[in-house]
Amino acid sequence: MNLCDFMAPEAIRPKLQAESRNEAISELVQALADAKCIQDKDVESITQAVIEREEQGSTGIGKGIAVPHIKHASVKKIVGTIGCSKEGIDFSSLDKAPVYSVLLLISPPNQPDQHLEAMESLFAHLQQDMFRKFLRQADTTEAVVDLLKEADESHKSGNI
Repeated sequence: MNLCDFMAPEAIRPKLQAESRNEAISELVQALADAKCIQDKDVESITQAVIEREEQGSTGIGKGIAVPHIKHASVKKIVGTIGCSKEGIDFSSLDKAPVYSVLLLISPPNQPDQHLEAMESLFAHLQQDMFRKFLRQADTTEAVVDLLKEADESHKSGNI
């Protein structure tokens, strides 16, 4: 599965205003609603579900990355977005370091295979030093989208 198959370009936030984990989650869920990827009426329940998932165990995987993800009945197809923070956000990451790139993923509960495929795709790219570096340096939506497209192309050509 390609990143561009589920990442919503119009919901990408290259300059998160959030200063905390919960604010970052809220800002990204609202970005998905603003982009019409989820319904406005579901913003609160999705935000709460993501925060509750974080409280069970941090999705801060280290190296400046967090991948909050949930399955939620209000979404009909898998959707994601990315937020970047120049200052860094405390996500209680495994390596105790701040998070600079937050990749949010929301999936329908009845599509577990697609959820796993999307997660596998994300992690395949996030393991690449250059991908993480360019993501952290991206300061416009266009730069993030270009990075996603390049990552998908390199994946197709077998370079990942």
